[in-house]
Amino acid sequence: MNDAHPASPFLDHSRRVLSPLERFGETVFGLIMVLTFTGSLHVAQAGRDDVRTMLIGALGCNLAWGLVDAVMYVLGSLFERGRGRAILLAVRSKSETADAARALVSDSVPSVVASVLRPSELDFVRERLAQVPEPPRPRLTGEDFLGALGVFLLVFLSTFPVALPFLLMSDAHLALRISNAIGVVLLFLCGWAMGRYSGLNAFLCGLAMAGIGAALVATTMALGG
Repeated sequence: MNDAHPASPFLDHSRRVLSPLERFGETVFGLIMVLTFTGSLHVAQAGRDDVRTMLIGALGCNLAWGLVDAVMYVLGSLFERGRGRAILLAVRSKSETADAARALVSDSVPSVVASVLRPSELDFVRERLAQVPEPPRPRLTGEDFLGALGVFLLVFLSTFPVALPFLLMSDAHLALRISNAIGVVLLFLCGWAMGRYSGLNAFLCGLAMAGIGAALVATTMALGG
């Protein structure tokens, strides 16, 4: 095994396309946005033109936010990589005191890991990082743009299950009922999945997310969103 140049965790160019919590946030955001549009439809007076206008608004809004989130993902990847390089250079700098270098290393790992690391172990990590070659300037890779595409699709496609009844059914009142039911079920599933991920009661988290999502949609509509 070659230990001459250990890889730095600060400069790892591979990045998971959003953490589970981030994917949860993006999906719920898309659902709330489209439910805000569908909930604003007055089915008693709605004609096909009204439904079409609502669908264009809902899908167009999520298309725009999908693009915004994709661009922010690319920028976040670049900034994260640059921050990693800055931390590595600071740790390697001889002007940094041992305590300052330990703090940099400690702040760069999850808090639950940092809480069990002794100063000698932090020093060991610092010494290993000092052996890492001079890091290149951060740059974007093809994986970053593929990740951005994944973020865009996640935000945009999360609207389709809720909008689908309006595309397939001529009865706006029935379509709205089915659409709302789909939205509630999807919110429940998001909460259920995050409950399992967090080690909490998945069913209760699902119910809470469905209730919170419905409240957020109502609040957004009341505020003119």
